Amino acid sequence: MIMGILNSTPDSFSDGGKYQAVDLAVEHGLRLAAEGADILDIGGESTRPGAQPVSLEEELRRVIPVIERLKGLTQIPISIDTSKSEVARQALKSGALIVNDISGLRFDPQMIEVCCESSCGVICMHIQGTPQTMQTAPQYHNVVDDLCEDFKARLQFLERAGLPRERIVIDPGIGFGKTADHNLEILTNISRFRELGRPVLIGHSRKRFLQKVLGQTLDERLFGTVGVSISLAQQNIDILRVHDVAANRDAITAWRATQSRQVLS
Repeated sequence: MIMGILNSTPDSFSDGGKYQAVDLAVEHGLRLAAEGADILDIGGESTRPGAQPVSLEEELRRVIPVIERLKGLTQIPISIDTSKSEVARQALKSGALIVNDISGLRFDPQMIEVCCESSCGVICMHIQGTPQTMQTAPQYHNVVDDLCEDFKARLQFLERAGLPRERIVIDPGIGFGKTADHNLEILTNISRFRELGRPVLIGHSRKRFLQKVLGQTLDERLFGTVGVSISLAQQNIDILRVHDVAANRDAITAWRATQSRQVLS
C-alpha cells in the first residue's frame, strides 16, 4: 500500500509551506488520491530533526478543516499524523480512521485511551529521543535487534492496555534517532520486523540518509527514494509512506510486471 504524505505545515523538511492553506492542502490530497494513494496521512506539526513543537490549538487549526473537507471528497482512508491525544480525538471525530504517532503512543499519556476508545488503526513508530534531540549521536547495540525487542515489549504493553495488536502497524522510524548506517541496516532487514506478526510501514521518502548514499541535495532525492521503494517491495513491505505517490506506484507496478510477466488488462 502507498500512504501519501500531506504536510499542512510551514516547516516540514521537504514541503513545508506548500500546502499550509486549507484549499491547497485539500487540492494536494485529491492529487495524491488520483495518483493512486491508498491512504492519506495528514500532519500539522513538523517532526524533522530540531523542529519545535506547536500548540494544540495551532495543530488543530492546520489539520481538522483539511480532514473534514477531504472526508467529503474522497473515500480513501485518512490518517492523522500526531502525537497529541486531543488532535487524534478530534481528527477521528472528523473522519480520520488511523492514528500515526511518531512516539509509539508514548509522548501523550492520554493517546492510548483515545485509540482504545476508537476502532481506529494505529501506526506505532520507534523514535530514540524527541525531534529536538533524536539526531544527537543516536546509539544502539544492534539497531535491528534493539528495535525488534522494543516493538515486542510495546505490542505487549499496548495489548495489556486494551489496544488489540490486530489494529497496530509498526514503523521502525527511518531518520528518527538513527544514523544513515542505522537506516540502511533497518532497510535491508524488513523480514525481521515482519516476523513480529504485524504489518510494517516505512517512511523513507526524500530523507537525509539518501544524501549520504547519493551525495545529492533534498530536491534530487526522488530517484533514490524510488530505488529504496523497489528494494522494500522485494522484501514484502506492507506500507510505503511517500511524498511522490505516482512515481513510487508506477515503479513498483512495473517491477511487479517484470516478476509476474503480466500487464494491466
